[in-house]
Amino acid sequence: MNQSSAQAEPASASLLFYGFLALLFWLPLPLGSNRWWALALFELAAMILAMVWLVLYLRGRLTTGAALAQAAPALFLLVAALAWMCLQIVPLPPAWIAVLSPEAMRVHELSGSSPTLSLNPFASRAALFESLSLVLVFCLTLVLVNSRQRLRALSIVLIVSGVCQAAYGSLMTLSGLEYGFVVEKEAYRGVATGTFVNRNHLAGYLELCLAVGIGLLLSELAQERSPHWRAGVRRFLQSMLGRKGLLRLSLVVMVIALVLTRSRMGNIAFFASLGITGLLYLSARRRITRSGLLFFASLLVVDLLIVGNFFGVEKVVQRLQETSAVTEHRDEVVQESLQIIADYPLSGTGAGSYYSTYPSYSTGVVPQVYDHTHNDYVEIASELGLVGFALLAAAVIYCLYLALRALFRRRDPVMQGCAFACVMGTLALLIHSLTDFNLQIPANAALFVVILALGVISASGRFAPVTVDN
Repeated sequence: MNQSSAQAEPASASLLFYGFLALLFWLPLPLGSNRWWALALFELAAMILAMVWLVLYLRGRLTTGAALAQAAPALFLLVAALAWMCLQIVPLPPAWIAVLSPEAMRVHELSGSSPTLSLNPFASRAALFESLSLVLVFCLTLVLVNSRQRLRALSIVLIVSGVCQAAYGSLMTLSGLEYGFVVEKEAYRGVATGTFVNRNHLAGYLELCLAVGIGLLLSELAQERSPHWRAGVRRFLQSMLGRKGLLRLSLVVMVIALVLTRSRMGNIAFFASLGITGLLYLSARRRITRSGLLFFASLLVVDLLIVGNFFGVEKVVQRLQETSAVTEHRDEVVQESLQIIADYPLSGTGAGSYYSTYPSYSTGVVPQVYDHTHNDYVEIASELGLVGFALLAAAVIYCLYLALRALFRRRDPVMQGCAFACVMGTLALLIHSLTDFNLQIPANAALFVVILALGVISASGRFAPVTVDN
C-alpha cells in the first residue's frame, strides 16, 4: 500500500461503521421497526452515529470523501424537504396560511386550533424526526462506505439480512408455526412475512436485498470474453461452485421467500426491475461476456420457472386473476385520497397526518379503516403537497441518474455492480409503491435510502487506501 496516499483512519471509525451495519441488520427485525418504540430506537441510533461521526470529523480524524460532494444536489433537495416539513408545523400568520392553504385555514377556523399548514402537528413532528433519521442514514452511507472492503461488507450484511428474513419467513410458512417477531401471527397466515407484519413489506425488503445481491455477484463475474462457449460455460460453472455459489444460493432462498409472500406487485416489481436493469446492464457493456448472459439466463430460468413453480408462483398468478373490485378497495382509497391533494395541492395536510385526515374523506364505500393509501405517491403528495413531493422526487431521480450514468460509463466491475444494485432496487420499489406503502415502513425506507446512496457511490467511487490508526 502506498502510505503517502493512504488516509489514516482511527479504530473508532471502524467501530462506527460496524455500528452502522448492526443498525441496518436490526431495523427489519422488530416488525420492520414500525412500532413507536422500535422507531424511537432507530432515530436515537441514527442520531448517535451521526454525532459520533461529526465529532471525529471536527477533530480532523475523518474526511467527507468524494461521494458526499457528489450527493450535494440530492442533499440540498432532502434538506429543503426537511425545511418544508418544519414549515408545516410552525404557527404562521393567518394571512400566510390563507394563501398557502385556504382549506387548512378553514379547518383551523372551525376547530379553533393554532394556524399551521399541518392539520396534525403532533404527527408531523414525529414524521419530521423519522425523515431526519433517514437523511442521516443516507449521509452515513456516503461517508462510511469509503472503500471496496466496506462496500462489500455492507452488501454482505444486507444479503445476510435478506436471507435471514427469507429463511425465517419460509420456515414459518412451510412448517405451519406462523410466528412473526417473537409472537404468533394474527394476520397473513399461510404466506411468508418474515418478522414484518405485512407480506408486501417483506416482499419490498427482499426486492432491495436481491438487487444488492445481484449487483455484488455481477461485480465478481469474469469480465473477459472466453475463447468459445464451452470455456465460458465451464468458467461459469466453476465460479458457481465456489464462493459465488453461496451467493447464488442466497439469491435462490430470497426468491423462494418472495414467491411465498404471494405478493402480486412484489413479484411483478422484482422480475420487471430485473429484466429492465439486466437489459440496461448488457447494453452498457462494451463486450457482453458469456458468463453475464448465463447469469441472467439462470436468474430467469432457475428462479422463475423452477424455484417459482415448485414453491407456488401459480398462486401468485391466481391472486392476480382473482383480484376484483369486490375483494379489493385500494382503488377506492386512492381515488378518495386524490381529493385530499385537490384540497391541499401546494402545502399538503402535514407529514404523517394521512391517518387522521383520510377518515373525513372516506365515502363509506370502503369498510376497513386505512392508515395508509397503499400508494406511496398519493400518500406523500397528500401529506407534503406538490412542493414536498417534488423535492423528494427530484432527489430520487438525481441518485438514479448518477447510477445510470455509472452503469454506462464506469468500466470498474465493482462500481458497475454497485450501480446495478441502485438502479434495480430503485426501480423495484418505485414500481411496488404504486400499490403499497413500503416507504412508510422505517426498515424499508432506510434500506431504500442506502440503495440511493449506492448510486451516488457508484458514480463517485474513487476509494483511497485506508490504514487503521490505533
